[in-house]
Amino acid sequence: MTQAPALEQFLRSIPKVELHCHLFGAVREQTFRDLNRNAGAPLADEEITSFYTRGEKPVGVLRVLRALDASLVRSPQDLHRMAYEYLQDAAAHNVRHSEFSWNPTGTVHVSGIPYAAAQDGIVQAIRDARRDFGISARLIGAIDREAGPEASLEMVRWLLDHRCEEVAGIGIDYRENEHPPELFEAAYALARQGGLKTTAHASEFGLPWHNVRTAVETLKVDRIDHGYTVVDNPQYAAECARRGLVFTVVPTNSYYLRTLPPERWALDHPIRRMPALGLRIHPNTDDPTLHKVDPTGAWRMMVSDFGFTLDDLRGFMLNGIDGAWLDESVKQRWRVEWPAEFDALRRQHLQDL
Repeated sequence: MTQAPALEQFLRSIPKVELHCHLFGAVREQTFRDLNRNAGAPLADEEITSFYTRGEKPVGVLRVLRALDASLVRSPQDLHRMAYEYLQDAAAHNVRHSEFSWNPTGTVHVSGIPYAAAQDGIVQAIRDARRDFGISARLIGAIDREAGPEASLEMVRWLLDHRCEEVAGIGIDYRENEHPPELFEAAYALARQGGLKTTAHASEFGLPWHNVRTAVETLKVDRIDHGYTVVDNPQYAAECARRGLVFTVVPTNSYYLRTLPPERWALDHPIRRMPALGLRIHPNTDDPTLHKVDPTGAWRMMVSDFGFTLDDLRGFMLNGIDGAWLDESVKQRWRVEWPAEFDALRRQHLQDL
């Protein structure tokens, strides 16, 4: 077997968690087209094709996410289908646990689906996927930072009023520019008081490293999504390393693909420098169907584009377990079982070369 197929098989087979994926960014193209047809075809076929076309310099995906809220998602059954299919796709790459994000504010205020019904649809998909594919999952209620602080408090109250095991915590996403993390301190405090876990997109779009510091010290997050420009302040990166924070990074992050030249993007991307600063990173798909990537592909890019070794990947796998919002007993068992499984697969991989 040549090296590329052997590596692909190895990376597909290793056990994984996924901690950074957006439900609306994981919608299959056919499902998107079905939703569009069911809604009376408000979007042209050519526009949908453009959503699922990723060129050398990919455009952002936020317009796709807004289109789903504005025009296409109309029932809890739509949300159930999207979540169930995402988990099916992830399980096919041996993702054994996923923590994925959904923005309730758009679903309730734009799509017009009551929060409780929407959550029930997604939670039922989580339960159905566990039964059918053996994958466990937790839902993250994500603040739409563009909707403002009051909407963020409203969203947290929805989660607290409808608590269930499958809804583990909150995050925050959408455009970080002009919507810094400190605006949402009250929402994060309320979530923590209610026993919810917390994460936050910070320092993603080339924005300053101090957004990571604000997320850590003001919002008091349990982990960081993206966080790339923390590398610009090695002293604070060392503090994050001391705290053992897990950074959920995305190899297909479109900001750096857009802004760095093709021959430099993988060499200059902050992901390459983060582990050398002691930061605990873990690779994820973010918006898999829109980024044209799957979990195996995200892990492959860590090797092929960023130059990490199989030993590095083993550490990233353990970082994912530590960063997951699971019972400690499960994590302790996986910390023993998964490295042994990884090592056995690596031995087979080396034999196949």
